[in-house]
Amino acid sequence: MIAVDWGITSFRAWRLAPDGAMLDRISGPFGIRSIADRDFAAVLERAVGAWQPAPVLMCGMIGSRQGWIEAPYVTAPAGLPAIAAGLAPVPGMERTWIVPGVSQDPPDVMRGEETQILGVAAALGPGRHVLCLPGTHSKWAVLEDGRITGFRTAMTGEVFGLMRTQSILAPLIPEDAPDDPAAFDAGLVRAREEGGLLHHLFGLRAGVLLGKLAPASLPSMLSGLLIGHEIAVLSAEAASVHLVGSAALTERYARALARFDISSSSQGEEAAAHGLFAIAREAGVA
Repeated sequence: MIAVDWGITSFRAWRLAPDGAMLDRISGPFGIRSIADRDFAAVLERAVGAWQPAPVLMCGMIGSRQGWIEAPYVTAPAGLPAIAAGLAPVPGMERTWIVPGVSQDPPDVMRGEETQILGVAAALGPGRHVLCLPGTHSKWAVLEDGRITGFRTAMTGEVFGLMRTQSILAPLIPEDAPDDPAAFDAGLVRAREEGGLLHHLFGLRAGVLLGKLAPASLPSMLSGLLIGHEIAVLSAEAASVHLVGSAALTERYARALARFDISSSSQGEEAAAHGLFAIAREAGVA
């Protein structure tokens, strides 16, 4: 089968053997936002046409209102059977489906992360597990006996981008500001102090103006501050967290979690491929 994780800015696809083994993979910056003419079929053909014929299963923002078709949300709690039952066939395409997202009350939604979570569920086994999927919109989810029972979203990555490029901090930050682990840790420490996030954010500017913070350290301290506040609120008093995502992000979150005395383990980006394979097998489409 062909497994596709198609987001707003990125595209990743895997060619999978009948047992789920990865035979080939491709990735590129052709997310749904970059396809002005909405000719998703042509983009898919250019990317994975050489792997066909094979059933295609896609997850992520390709199933949103901005994507190819909208795959309706499944309501949490939801596990593999419910998500597999909600597959949306793509009109005009043979053996091509999109995985539904998951929603809950109070209002929150995910698209793509549910597939990554199911991709690591078998390895985690039964019981209750807390997962964090860091990114533009970080997801904190609870998995209980293979079912997503609840989750919360933090716009940490998006707020970081906006603060760095469009806020009052932007003119203070050098273009070549390096990663500064000490400044990142200082942001984590500050996040645990009183005052709240909005006050702490303005304090970054004040720190530069008063000569207490080097401008080049601003991005790292901002990152630590935002991630620290995210963890303080959303870690759900977990003693251990399973991180799912890119190595760069999971390493950063693991460092932050350790400062909060929370242990962690990391799962790679291939979780989406494992999840798509599990969903396809459950649905009987591959």
